[in-house]
Amino acid sequence: MTDALVLSGLAKRFGTKIAVDNLSLTVPRGVLFGLVGPNGAGKTTTLSMATGLLRPDVGTATVLGHDVWSDPPAAKARMGVMPDGMRLFDRLSGRELLRYVGLLRGMPPAEVDRRSVDLLAALGLAGDADTVVADYSAGMTKKISLACALLHAPGLLILDEPFEAVDPVSGEAIRDILRGYVRSGGTVVMSSHVMELVEQLCDGVGVIAGGRVLAVGATAQVCAGLPLQQRFLQLVGATAGPQGGGLEWLRSSSDSN
Repeated sequence: MTDALVLSGLAKRFGTKIAVDNLSLTVPRGVLFGLVGPNGAGKTTTLSMATGLLRPDVGTATVLGHDVWSDPPAAKARMGVMPDGMRLFDRLSGRELLRYVGLLRGMPPAEVDRRSVDLLAALGLAGDADTVVADYSAGMTKKISLACALLHAPGLLILDEPFEAVDPVSGEAIRDILRGYVRSGGTVVMSSHVMELVEQLCDGVGVIAGGRVLAVGATAQVCAGLPLQQRFLQLVGATAGPQGGGLEWLRSSSDSN
């Protein structure tokens, strides 16, 4: 079977800064895959190149056998994308936004409406379906963005920080949706800073830093018997600084009274 996502030799430089450095990564079909790394590691840049939002300096990205840059219509038709911080058409209501997205993808209006009702209910947004997205909270905005990515039932779902600003109840609903999507044959690639979430939820994980892959494989394999948080710190070479070193002034003022 064709792999869901294949990144080969991706590189991107911004001026003198190397954001992604000859990065290669393969995600098979039917898995929930987590991408983790410190701030500035190149996660968002990598996902932006994988989804056609940012052109790489060199390298290729292939989605379900279709090259993102030489055949973008075919590749983008097969993926749903939820970028972190991407502006939405927020003067539309949630229901209107889903209809707009569905019609842009050439879906029959009746099917768009049917799926929109299902998604709004599953994500706890049915009561706010006719509220303009500009009035949504940060967590609600995440959920309507996910609904837009899922609407056309893509084969690959790429999510950048999908659980950020989402409350625990909504987070569990999203987990259930993603698990069900993968059980039905879909593939999820998600970035996150929450190591416990990735360890519990994801079948596979890739650790990147400095724009390069440090480890990739099944989650248990990458963890190598350690909690993912500890293994991550080991891989990226993080060390704890001196306890409170240089911050003695932060001690409670009551200590001196």
